[in-house]
Amino acid sequence: MSTDIVSVLNDLIEISKDGEQGFKKAEDETANPELKAIFAACSKDCTKAVQELQGLVQKNGGKPEDSGSLSGTLHRGWIELKAAVIGIDDHALLAECERGEDVAKKHYHNALEKELPPEVRALVEAQYQDLLKNHDRIRNLRDRTASTKTPTDSFL
Repeated sequence: MSTDIVSVLNDLIEISKDGEQGFKKAEDETANPELKAIFAACSKDCTKAVQELQGLVQKNGGKPEDSGSLSGTLHRGWIELKAAVIGIDDHALLAECERGEDVAKKHYHNALEKELPPEVRALVEAQYQDLLKNHDRIRNLRDRTASTKTPTDSFL
């Protein structure tokens, strides 16, 4: 098999760690109890995905990643800067979370385009389906908050 399974899985670990940390950041930034709970649940889903992927990396003889990506760190820093300088509302937080989920979708889609052993493919596909559900939930909440905003409510 020509696909480097450990590399593919470690890429998904990094992107899932980004999601975990990004949702924690969003949870910290919002005062909305409903969103806090949703962001916490999404972060927990990412944590579970990371643990499952790390187990598969070890099972395939590799060393699992244990941190997110540089681009994920920069994205969270951008959110923090915006929040500190001009404030960030729930709509903007949801938009940033959706943007992060879009990146994760791309990574998972790319992984599924590769030749993967059945056990790995099954896990990646299941996680991808969970990711799509989270993405759609975040997008729908973002759309819902957009309909309650006035043009001066946002800086984006």
